[in-house]
Amino acid sequence: MGKPSGMKHSFIKVLAAFLTYFMEMNNFRVVDAKEYYSRSSSNMSPSDFLDSLMGRTSGYDARIRPNFKGPPVNVTCNIFINSFGSIAETTMDYRVNIFLRQKWNDPRLTYSKYPDSSLDLDPSMLDSIWKPDLFFANEKGANFHDVTTDNKLLRISQNGTVLYSIRLTLILSCPMDLKNFPMDVQTCTMQLESFGYTMNDLIFEWLENGAVQVSEGLTLPQFIMREEKELGYCTKHYNTGKFTCIEVKFHLERQMGYYLIQMYIPSLLIVILSWVSFWINMDAAPARVALGITTVLTMTTQSSGSRASLPKVSYVKAIDIWMAVCLLFVFAALLEYAGVNFVSRQQKEFLRLRRRQRRNHKEDEVRFNFTGYNMSQCMPTKDGSAVKNAVPPPNPQPSTPKDIDAMRKKFVDRAKRIDTISRAAFPLAFLIFNVFYWITYKIIRHEDVHKQ
Repeated sequence: MGKPSGMKHSFIKVLAAFLTYFMEMNNFRVVDAKEYYSRSSSNMSPSDFLDSLMGRTSGYDARIRPNFKGPPVNVTCNIFINSFGSIAETTMDYRVNIFLRQKWNDPRLTYSKYPDSSLDLDPSMLDSIWKPDLFFANEKGANFHDVTTDNKLLRISQNGTVLYSIRLTLILSCPMDLKNFPMDVQTCTMQLESFGYTMNDLIFEWLENGAVQVSEGLTLPQFIMREEKELGYCTKHYNTGKFTCIEVKFHLERQMGYYLIQMYIPSLLIVILSWVSFWINMDAAPARVALGITTVLTMTTQSSGSRASLPKVSYVKAIDIWMAVCLLFVFAALLEYAGVNFVSRQQKEFLRLRRRQRRNHKEDEVRFNFTGYNMSQCMPTKDGSAVKNAVPPPNPQPSTPKDIDAMRKKFVDRAKRIDTISRAAFPLAFLIFNVFYWITYKIIRHEDVHKQ
């Protein structure tokens, strides 16, 4: 009897060893009830799971907000800027391409019977859930992107947190103050507001960290975007209620390199060109007049071109002051030659007057000779009476060539003195204007704008 018992014991040991080896080779292990339940849930198909989560059989209603008749839904927003540009002064707006991300919690979408911690769903599922009614309050135009598919993202976490991201291109209004143009700093806003839900149902707020992100290497043609972006609230009060609103302010500092090359330097050269007239001989009237008229017309065209890309505002801009003063200087240079020409011609008028006096004197001498030969009765005076006791008129001193040359030299020197004074006065006056102009707009007003 002892032998069979030993054989049985040995068989059992061999069988146990074989089963252990077999289980190790096939990764068999004992599971508890909870793990078994989870494993059985994971066998559920994604379609069945979504139907049970937000389908018709789940009882989920996308028309009703989360926490209905309870506390308002807090929606956290943040934006990522892909491109920023097309800032137009004439229409006072700007164009921006962004990723708008909204995050909120919907307790009806919590789940625990699916192994993934979050679900990335097709954009078509957006119609099956509730979404905030966000719109851009200062929007002029907008469009979605659907190449190659709808640029939308929907992600649902196990705790019911919903992430909704969408790509948009917006044209937003940006009222501008152009008094310091083109050395101005503009502040453009973006306002995100709820259209239909009051603050009793919906509240927008910015993400605590990284609410506004900018694409790396983003550059603007004429502006530099400051790193600091002012986040705030712009709650709106209407007759229909109090609506939540958040905003971000972009501070844009204009770079005047383009206007320096296209406007300031050419107009400066035109003003300097008008001063060449002071070194041209005063007798070369065609040259000096042509130069003066050309600079005036060129400056007028330049001034009109500077206003072509700007709105018709009622206040004076910095570029307007510069162009007006430059036009004034070239016009003054043209008037200066008119004064020089007038002074230089005075000696000719003086000589013409002396010739007339000598001619009148000769006529008087002839009349006096008639009276000397008792011919007074034939020469009645203006009142009809005869000339009696005629006295010879005084004989003016004849102008000698030496006197004429001295008189001519006197007036020519006076005209030349005007040109000599203008050669120093015009550049000095323009230099003083430049000092005041650039100090005012680049230092004083620029610092005031930065303090705002």
